[in-house]
Amino acid sequence: MLKLINHPLITHKLALIRRKETGTRDFRQNLSEIAGLMAYEITRDIPLREITVETPVGSCETAELSREIILVPVLRAGLGMVDGITSMITTAKVGHIGLIRDHETLEPTEYFAKFPSDLSEAIVMILDPMLATGGSASAAIGAIRKRGAKTIRLVCIVGAPEGVARVEKEHPDVDIYLAALDSHLNEKGYIVPGLGDAGDRLFGTL
Repeated sequence: MLKLINHPLITHKLALIRRKETGTRDFRQNLSEIAGLMAYEITRDIPLREITVETPVGSCETAELSREIILVPVLRAGLGMVDGITSMITTAKVGHIGLIRDHETLEPTEYFAKFPSDLSEAIVMILDPMLATGGSASAAIGAIRKRGAKTIRLVCIVGAPEGVARVEKEHPDVDIYLAALDSHLNEKGYIVPGLGDAGDRLFGTL
């Protein structure tokens, strides 16, 4: 269920965004590029259908994706992963879900949701750079499932064992994709060593 994506380019770019000295522009660019690189592994088992196309010199028996791909970034940090993945999957549709976390209970509340109409037949990928407590991820999965999604994948950059365990317990049929699994959460619910608040670093709101 948990799939760690290990690639030298991802490791290199992850080191760049972990650095506290990395500014907004470089953080945003490298986060997007990591998501794009992860797209290769995330889509490795997506089903194909056989088609025939005409090349400039003749017919070619080939294949194309047989299912719709829908990306659902968790606002706001998940937005930083959309361009990287859509650069690889140009036909992907994009929904949005907004969740706000109570800083005392660390539990999320939905404040915005808008999705394409065909969730039930699509492969839905929830995007969020950080899988910390797992509360937002679990809530997003639940919200999308209520709206008819059957095949859901959770795609994050950095995760903590606590968040992975919660998603596995509450949604055992959802595959989790991470570029890195870090040590633990601190008393404020931040991933250690992590990379700080991904939303603030993406949008320069530190």
